Amino acid sequence: PVSAWITGVVAVLVVVTFPVIVLLHRLGRIGDELREELMKRTRSWAILAPAFIVPVLAGAAWTILCVMIIALLCYREYARATGLFREKSMSLLVVAGILVATFAVADHWYGFFMALGPLTIVVIAAAAILYDQPSGYIQRVGLSALAFLFFGISFGHIGYMANDPDYRPILLMLVVSVELNDIFAYLTGRTLGRRKLAPRTSPNKTVGGAAGAMILTSLLVGVLGHFVFAGTIMDDPLKLAGLGLIVSIAGQLGDLMLSSIKRDIGIKDMGVTLPGHGGFLDRFDSLILVGPAVFHYVGYFRGFGVEEPVRIITGGGS
Repeated sequence: PVSAWITGVVAVLVVVTFPVIVLLHRLGRIGDELREELMKRTRSWAILAPAFIVPVLAGAAWTILCVMIIALLCYREYARATGLFREKSMSLLVVAGILVATFAVADHWYGFFMALGPLTIVVIAAAAILYDQPSGYIQRVGLSALAFLFFGISFGHIGYMANDPDYRPILLMLVVSVELNDIFAYLTGRTLGRRKLAPRTSPNKTVGGAAGAMILTSLLVGVLGHFVFAGTIMDDPLKLAGLGLIVSIAGQLGDLMLSSIKRDIGIKDMGVTLPGHGGFLDRFDSLILVGPAVFHYVGYFRGFGVEEPVRIITGGGS
């Protein structure tokens, strides 16, 4: 029931937002620039929300597959933007790492999944030696290791949540909260923001916007979490407040992290998949840090799939 009404609310919001933006613009409440920005964000929602929600509702296997596809699409944009795609062997190692991480997630093999981070980075560092080209070694290894941590491990934590029987409302709450956190930061920043948060990294972000997002997202997670975690140890105001702060802070840091990368390499967007609003990575960047942070925070109190069969493919557990 919780998953159904979260889905319903998202659908209504997406449909209603378009005419509301048009109406506010005609009434002179918002200017042309703000109208265009809000329309871009809403169009992105209209495309990405069904693409993620439908697999989540369809089942755990579809959810894990969806997360893997998102990870690969984001990595494709990252590799092209940073030039890592030219290092074909290193790029293939990253892709292989993402696929192996997805296998560990689907197998519900937690030990293997957690070991993949250091093991894969060791393999990447060792494989780069085979080029016998010391010039550029740090760049090749650094870009590859960062890519695997982002798209194999961080996104893998999101997929791993699907091993829990209650993953649907948890994931839907997570994605809705992360996306609204971005909108809260934008709107409160436009209204209350004066002091710049990180002007050289992201000139439009303000301290007021960050603080507003933290407050509003914490309240949102507190309300949604009460229903999502009803009857569990997580249904506690302090724990939910902590979860809301983690979602908001990690989401904003993830966005700033990608902005730092784009500033460093001198580009505005990671891709052009979503016309007028960048690529997949520009839309999912906030989840990079949120995924593992939420997984381990919630996992500390209640775990994920702790009573479910493990190693369901390899047959090494019960």
